[in-house]
Amino acid sequence: MKTLKLCVLALCLFSAFNGLAQQKNEWDIRVRAIGILPQESAKIGVIGGDINISNAYVPELDITYFFAKNFSAELILGTSKHKVKTQGSNLTAIGGNSSADINLGKVWLLPPTLTLQYHLPTGTAFKPYIGAGANYTIFYNADKGPVVQAIDYQNKFSFATQAGIDYDITKTVFLNIDVKKLFLNTNATVNVANLTPAGNQSLEPVLKNIGADVKIRPWVVGIGVGYRIK
Repeated sequence: MKTLKLCVLALCLFSAFNGLAQQKNEWDIRVRAIGILPQESAKIGVIGGDINISNAYVPELDITYFFAKNFSAELILGTSKHKVKTQGSNLTAIGGNSSADINLGKVWLLPPTLTLQYHLPTGTAFKPYIGAGANYTIFYNADKGPVVQAIDYQNKFSFATQAGIDYDITKTVFLNIDVKKLFLNTNATVNVANLTPAGNQSLEPVLKNIGADVKIRPWVVGIGVGYRIK
């Protein structure tokens, strides 16, 4: 049994190295419609509660380069806008409810993601692939909303995984379905010093700097069309 396992491992390694050795030099350009579906949660200081981040549906461009027969690198480019609010926050210290939702406005996300992919050699028009890589999310144009004084998000790196399938229509045009998971966390700082009670100014330094550890971890689901350049 041990010998059999070693033989299987050797065969897998040989296949991988053989695939890397065969140059392909192909470029694939895809345009997708994607849904960004956050799986959010948060630990919020002082006022507690949880976080809610809206879904977004936007166009996306991706560029894939095959550096070997079954191996490629993919860069995706797109940006999305999300509404943000807390849920169940305790505002009794400033004369509010014990379970309140706070509108934190909107924020834009720019999440360039680079993955390395392995394409299964099926020999058919169906070409499935899997991938893994890194994402760097930039938060910009944050609109604080009507309640708080200011809000700030930290840009962050995260791990990304993906799976998808291309289906050839012609030798150069194909359909694509792609699913990614981004393991994205960020730190946010909320300034609600403007809500400091007139009779309790000692709360101002606390309310000015409310930290939150936010897990966004979105699914990114896309469907689109691609063009192959050889």
